[in-house]
Amino acid sequence: MTEYNHLIQKLSDSIKITSSIENELFTKYNVKRGLRNEDHTGVLVGLTKIGEVKGYEKNTDGTLTPIDGDLFYRGISVLDLVERFRAKGRHGYDEVVYLLLSGNLPTNEELEWFHRYLADQRHLCSMSKMSILDLRGSDIMNILARSVMVLYTEDQYAEDTSRENLMKQSLNLVAKFPTIIAYAYHAMRHHYQKRTLSLRHPKEDLSTAENFLYMLKGTGNYTELDAAVLDLALVLHAEHGGGNNSTFTIRVTSSSGTDTYSAVTAAIGSLKGPLHGGANLRVMAMFDHLKDVITDWKDREEIAAYLLRMLNKEVYNKTGLIYGIGHAVYTLSDPRAVLLKNVARRLAEEKGRLDEFEFLETIEGTGIDVFTRYKGEDAKKIVCANVDLCSGFVYSLIGIPKELFTPMFAMARIAGWAAHRIEELNFESRRIIRPAYMTVCDRVPSNLVLRDSNAMDHAEKRKKSLSQ
Repeated sequence: MTEYNHLIQKLSDSIKITSSIENELFTKYNVKRGLRNEDHTGVLVGLTKIGEVKGYEKNTDGTLTPIDGDLFYRGISVLDLVERFRAKGRHGYDEVVYLLLSGNLPTNEELEWFHRYLADQRHLCSMSKMSILDLRGSDIMNILARSVMVLYTEDQYAEDTSRENLMKQSLNLVAKFPTIIAYAYHAMRHHYQKRTLSLRHPKEDLSTAENFLYMLKGTGNYTELDAAVLDLALVLHAEHGGGNNSTFTIRVTSSSGTDTYSAVTAAIGSLKGPLHGGANLRVMAMFDHLKDVITDWKDREEIAAYLLRMLNKEVYNKTGLIYGIGHAVYTLSDPRAVLLKNVARRLAEEKGRLDEFEFLETIEGTGIDVFTRYKGEDAKKIVCANVDLCSGFVYSLIGIPKELFTPMFAMARIAGWAAHRIEELNFESRRIIRPAYMTVCDRVPSNLVLRDSNAMDHAEKRKKSLSQ
């Protein structure tokens, strides 16, 4: 293909002209880039009864008042939900799935039946297993997306969008995601790391979190605390409103009337992006770097000085970011981070890594202070630690490899995705989501097009002459 390199290079160079839009035009036409308002709040594009993210109060004059963050599933605070299943001494993810999909908390009898139903759906048929084992892939998210499309071929009613069938498909995906992810990881290690291939059948008497750890690590290779903390992480990542990128993706694709498997595959592709599902990987990479360069993990002045250099784009990856600090909605606190950090200390103590946990805590407090001082009067919002600051560290304590950090996110969020798809398809007045884009390309006169094939060159020359 080397003989075509010049063509590829020419086409690539043309992007510099044809795909460049001046920043001033976005302001001129009041374009909400990233669907964000000037105050960084999201543009209202839909209504939902599923999840709500609270990080500020909007005043009548348009200003924002920071508040302690809260996350609501079907109108119930996640703080109350966690307290509910902890008080009953059980894992809560399946209960949250039931709530998100149905809109109601289950009775004890309903929850027992729900556990059994999910357990029955966890096993993969031979086609799904072979697609994971035969079609190689080093990225688990890509294998997950491919496996979802294989499930389409196994579903006799794949295109049926009735409420009953949507529920069946949703529960099938919720149940099978952990199995697919565990098998995909083992297959990846077998193919690329030359490790022994070991596939464990799901167990019917285990919760979603414990079942995943069993399939991943085997009996005796995880603790009760490992399973409880992983269950909490799944609960906290199950839903986050309709505006996050992957959930909005599944609502957009669902609005076109496509099948469940195609819509979920699109959401997986969105979540795979490093600006969405890969945030905790960036935090862990930064944390590993800071563990190497900071000589005294308890010295706040040394830590603050280095973080300031990071903000000034002088060190580390020179992006000017402290990963894990700040959020699009949360201001004073991220409730997910608060809940996860509370159990992370106990887990770090159990694993003999308390010094690392305390170092991460110091980075959190110091990072917020440094960011606030760095921005000074120009600071437009109050920042807090987000859930990604500690989620990757928690996964590492449990013994979950980095290759699974983003798939773990998908394993939890499939519940929220499914709920939003069902809601999108059951509006009384359904409409395909189709926002507007304004074309700002100069029109080329027809006589130039007919006379010369280099119409874009003429357009560029005309643009330059007009600017002069």
